[in-house]
Amino acid sequence: MSPIRHARVEKDCAAKVHWRDRKRYLWTLGLIAPACSLLPSQLVLWTGLEVLWWIGPIIVFVAIPLVDALVGEDGVNPPDEAYKQLSNDRYYRWCTYAFLPVQVVALFVACYLWSSDALALVDKIGLAVTVGVGCGIGINAAHELGHRSDRLERWLSKIALAQSCYGHFYVEHNKGHHARVATPEDPASARFGESLWRFLPRSVVGGMRSALSLERDRLHRRGLRWWSLDNNLLQAWAMSIVLFGVVLGVFGWRIAPYLVMQAVVGFCLLETVNYVEHYGLLRQRLPRWSTSSGSYEPCSPRHSWNSDRLVTNVFLFHLQRHSDHHANPGRRYQTLRSSEEAPQLPAGYATMIVLAAVPPLWRRVMDRRVLAHYDQDVRRTNMAPGARAKLATSRLPSN
Repeated sequence: MSPIRHARVEKDCAAKVHWRDRKRYLWTLGLIAPACSLLPSQLVLWTGLEVLWWIGPIIVFVAIPLVDALVGEDGVNPPDEAYKQLSNDRYYRWCTYAFLPVQVVALFVACYLWSSDALALVDKIGLAVTVGVGCGIGINAAHELGHRSDRLERWLSKIALAQSCYGHFYVEHNKGHHARVATPEDPASARFGESLWRFLPRSVVGGMRSALSLERDRLHRRGLRWWSLDNNLLQAWAMSIVLFGVVLGVFGWRIAPYLVMQAVVGFCLLETVNYVEHYGLLRQRLPRWSTSSGSYEPCSPRHSWNSDRLVTNVFLFHLQRHSDHHANPGRRYQTLRSSEEAPQLPAGYATMIVLAAVPPLWRRVMDRRVLAHYDQDVRRTNMAPGARAKLATSRLPSN
């Protein structure tokens, strides 16, 4: 064996022996989200507190931000030498696989409770919101699985999206969002000065249109018709139809409003996270003399907001290390790194979601950070086309 190869082997072995993921057994805490739907009935029975039907939003938007602030930053990146070891460790895959059965069981338990006359209307709504929060975080598990090349994991991704009826995310996120992220053409990239409430309908409708176009083009290139068994959208939507058909058949149509409510809460939570992740950030167009004239610069860690709060990192499978995810989408969640090059959020995602719901507060906190990222040049931000044209006009010299 050559000295160089011998040194490399020794280095790999040292990494395997000496470096351990301190969060290894914390990843199972991600199951708290779907388990929230299983907890309320027992907690209300034990404590008598009706407010615990709302335990999902209480945990995600109150408890986690508080614990995040107390625990602080993660601060640990896996070394490059441990990348292969971590990627091939199937334990991490099973942490995401386990999300699905808990999510499905929780939905059936909730359906049973919704069909009961024992609960008041406000309690059923609270349970629907709790289930919806778990459903939204389940889309994050689907996001992780959908990026993998393994056929089983891709199918599991579609199954995880069935509860939210958001199966088109499987197509749009991988083929649309990752290609157009941080550009005006991407419906899932929030523009500078755009409120969450203006962003949500634009992203939901735009994402659906994009997915339809992308899948139609893919099928056309393969010589297949829309009504094909290979249509990823039809596969995902069929899973939603089957799931909803089963629970409606078992528990009756009276649960329908709550099924719809939890799905809407779920995909709105996803889109709110999208809003936080790329707000105001823009990839610059390449110069005219470039061989790729008219296209955008490659995606780098500078084009996604990052947060390295430990508690939310564990809860969301490192989704907060979003800059590395976009720069290296093939990396599994356990191998993602926090980058100093990336713009940093002042708090974890759970806290930022709460801020995003209040536009004046959000803009007070975030607009100055966007401008600081671009050296106070608002022209370099991702602005709405109309706002950019208005800005350009206002800067024209007067006669």
